[in-house]
Amino acid sequence: MKKLWIRLRTAFDDLSDRERILVSIVGVLFVALVIYFGVIQVSLGLRSDAEYRLAQAEQQLKMMSRLRGEFDDVNDRLTSVEQRIQVSTRGNLRTTLESLAQASRVKVESMEPQATPSNDRYRETKVEVELKQVTLQQAVSYLHQIESSEQVLSVKSLRMRTRNDQASFLDVTFTVSTFEPL
Repeated sequence: MKKLWIRLRTAFDDLSDRERILVSIVGVLFVALVIYFGVIQVSLGLRSDAEYRLAQAEQQLKMMSRLRGEFDDVNDRLTSVEQRIQVSTRGNLRTTLESLAQASRVKVESMEPQATPSNDRYRETKVEVELKQVTLQQAVSYLHQIESSEQVLSVKSLRMRTRNDQASFLDVTFTVSTFEPL
């Protein structure tokens, strides 16, 4: 490296004054370009990249905060339902549904037990209920009785159809389930 520097210095000294000025100007421009592209542009690029990553991190933090809020909300509701299941009255689901139907003055056409998946903590009992020729008022009353029962009951699916022969009456089919701790 030392030999190269000596050769360059000797070659520079052998130049005329005008050539030395031109070589010096080109050298200064070269050093300025190296500094600009090697240091300033890299620093600006790193800063821009850091700002982008910061914006992404803030966006992810907002999303995580929102998801945490949703998780807490769902967890609170789950805890509430589990507490209701623990303290609720227990009984035969079909018997309960029949007594609620009588209180709502609804005639139940059929009740069919449904298969339920197994669970480690709770046993689910599910029944499909079919009502024929009921008014909207009767159907709503019966569904309200089910939802507000002392036993924890939940309507899982609901299908309502108007009758072709009598438009003021409905045929209603829905599934009701209840849970009991094991």
